Amino acid sequence: MDMSVYEKVYKLGMKEYRNKTMKGEYPYLGVLDEILSHTEVAKEQDLGLVDIPIAQIVGTKTEGRTYAFASNFMPLLPADSEFAYKWMNLYESHLQEGIHDPIKAYEFLNRFYVMEGNKRVSVLKYCDAITASAQVTRIIPKPDESEENKIYYEFLDFYDKTKINYLNFTQIGSYSEILKIIGVEKEEDYTEELSEEFNSAFIKFATAFFKKKGEKLSLTVADAFLVFLRVHDLDEFSIRTSETMMRDVEKLWPEFAAYPNRPEVKLITDAGQDDKRVLLGKKLWIQSVNSTLKVAFIHAKTTDTSSWTYGHDLGANHLAAAFGDKVKVSSYYEADTQEQEMERFEQAIQDGNTVIFSTSQKLVGTSMKFALDYPKISFLNCSLNTNSKYIRTYYGRLHEAKFLMGVLAGIMAPNNAIGYIADYPIYGGIANINAFALGARMVNPKIKVYLRWFHLHSPRQDMLLHDVDLSLISGQNFTRPKEESGKFGLYDARNESSDSLAMPVYDWGVYYEKTVQSILNGTWRQEADTNKYESLNDFWGMSSGLIDVILSKTLPPDTVRLIKLLKKGICSGEVDPFAGTRYTKDGTHYVKVTDPLTLEEIITMDWLADNVVGFIPTMEELTEDARTMVEVQGVSSLKD
Repeated sequence: MDMSVYEKVYKLGMKEYRNKTMKGEYPYLGVLDEILSHTEVAKEQDLGLVDIPIAQIVGTKTEGRTYAFASNFMPLLPADSEFAYKWMNLYESHLQEGIHDPIKAYEFLNRFYVMEGNKRVSVLKYCDAITASAQVTRIIPKPDESEENKIYYEFLDFYDKTKINYLNFTQIGSYSEILKIIGVEKEEDYTEELSEEFNSAFIKFATAFFKKKGEKLSLTVADAFLVFLRVHDLDEFSIRTSETMMRDVEKLWPEFAAYPNRPEVKLITDAGQDDKRVLLGKKLWIQSVNSTLKVAFIHAKTTDTSSWTYGHDLGANHLAAAFGDKVKVSSYYEADTQEQEMERFEQAIQDGNTVIFSTSQKLVGTSMKFALDYPKISFLNCSLNTNSKYIRTYYGRLHEAKFLMGVLAGIMAPNNAIGYIADYPIYGGIANINAFALGARMVNPKIKVYLRWFHLHSPRQDMLLHDVDLSLISGQNFTRPKEESGKFGLYDARNESSDSLAMPVYDWGVYYEKTVQSILNGTWRQEADTNKYESLNDFWGMSSGLIDVILSKTLPPDTVRLIKLLKKGICSGEVDPFAGTRYTKDGTHYVKVTDPLTLEEIITMDWLADNVVGFIPTMEELTEDARTMVEVQGVSSLKD
């Protein structure tokens, strides 16, 4: 028998032993019995015959054979031992016909410990096998507050729905997130077809990741796979070659290296902040005076079907008029399905546009995908709190306008009840509700704001608002251009007139003109400078001209004067809609809040002011269309 192979694995074992010893680490296989002596066990579960990942076999169940192997399962006993002879017999048998007898193992915290078959595992690891057949008993620890325990209980739910044991995440929420990405809510959703598609995609990704030496990074291949799926759809893997996979992995390498950190959101609150910064950005535009800047606008829906799209389309028209021949504007509509999104972006790029605005939060994922593929094109998406360094985002501080409308409603309400119709529980949306409620309470301490969600089917909402007499209502923010109804903005439900008392407005032309001007000036950047891991979010308010409130001419002059004074205070920074003492609903309790709120805290609000009668809905209560929006931009309490 040629023992040269054993001499090689013996050297691998001794090298591992010496490396661990020099680092002061335990050089042998971990022993599950020792681990369990310090662990409270909830129960054991027989999983039957299971294929288990070789990479996740980390030790032995008992102490018996521990010292025969280094921690990488390579032998530590010399070549003239009986152990070495048996190892070589098993190795040659594996080369000739494979190892068919299953090992016996225990699973604990998604790691496996061998009861019978240590030499089989050693041979399989040396031969770079991917999985081993095993009779597995799962040992489930009692729940506790440790991060590892919480991740494991997420894994148990994930395993029940998919029977996948080869994903080993390191961050809380990852198993839940990947279930959402692949569209699995219950066990029957994970079909055999989806299982094959998912497994194939993971293998393709893992192959490229390890070719790039991903094992040297601090994240697991599962962590990296999740980062990849945040940008690339699962159904794209079937058309990916190994070459395109390697290129896509390389593009996301900075994200893998920084994991679990994601770019810090840097809020740009002043329209002139770009001009004040030192021009060191990676993406720095300097537009030639003799060339025409081609700018694309990609919209969900059309101007006839969406007031939101209509408002942005007006902004695009304003931009075209403002710059004449210096800027060519092209608009692309109805990017509603994934296929349509891809088609619109591809057409915009084919048409030669070098600046692309996507005007819906739904389009943020596709924007990031194309930004990775086309680094010389600048992509901007109309969304809030998006942490990606590959695109720049923009939104308006609508809560400033909502505060003024709340003040007006508090003055004009004939009783102590006002209605408020909200669209989606997304970033910034809860702040709009609370700013309105606090504005109303500033002029009427007894007033209550009754909250109704527009995109919601919920018996508890109907019960809560049953028989409530509401005269003044803050309805949909904007009306579609061809819609005759005046039930938008702040209106009087008793009045058949189409006139609103007030309505908030976005003047998107202000944003688009100032942004494109900074591009032409060479002072605009898509991302922060290379020394910072940041994403840039423009978050402009009334002081920039992006946000305003239109008041009805029928309002009393003194009331109009008060609203204008408050608006002036907001623009100067002297008036803060969230200043002072607030009693906020945190679950079922009210919590006193006196500290000033940061913009980040305003954006991510997931609580309601105490004079709001209503609730933040669960994901299950939302309509299907609303869930799509909330999955992307929903407040954290809905996405957890």
